[in-house]
Amino acid sequence: MESIIKEFFSIPTTCISDAMDGLNNLHPGIKPLKEEYKAAGRAYTVKIPVGENLSVLEAISKAKPGDILVVDAKSDQYSAIAGDFVVGMAQTLGIGGLVVDGVIRDIIGIKALNFPVFSRGTTVAASGKTKKGEVNVPISCGGVSVHPGDIIVGDADGVVVIPQTAEQDILVNSIEKMKKDETRENSISGNPEAIRKHLAQILSK
Repeated sequence: MESIIKEFFSIPTTCISDAMDGLNNLHPGIKPLKEEYKAAGRAYTVKIPVGENLSVLEAISKAKPGDILVVDAKSDQYSAIAGDFVVGMAQTLGIGGLVVDGVIRDIIGIKALNFPVFSRGTTVAASGKTKKGEVNVPISCGGVSVHPGDIIVGDADGVVVIPQTAEQDILVNSIEKMKKDETRENSISGNPEAIRKHLAQILSK
């Protein structure tokens, strides 16, 4: 794993979001299947027609270990872009996670894999394999533009996209925000008087 991705992995998405003024958060409906899931890696993008998943399989075969598959499924919540068999193949090939603006199925089997999946939910319907989409192209996922190579970070609060062109600056600002939050928490936690002073400062502005 690249050092910058390791650093982003250790930062809450809330701090990363704040460092980007909330501009690159995926739709809040895209959540992890388990709250403990955390993922960080470079985006390998997939754009598919509604009800199809052939290009998801193509992406799994071409993505590098550690990459996060980011799938633009047009927010479709009827047909699953993958089930436990497909997700299991991605995991075996070293893919770092799956983020989909759509749904998956076989939720019990996928949870058993402990592979980080972020989606709009689950369904029972399968997708077809007749029409190909596109892979490794700019897409829109959850209302956010995603380019191949952008850094994706997901945790219990949601998913953020870090543009590759500004990743170093965003990392610095994210670390600064995280440290500021930690300092604030340590200074007032369990101290009623400190909390009152903190609230008074905010309300006086």
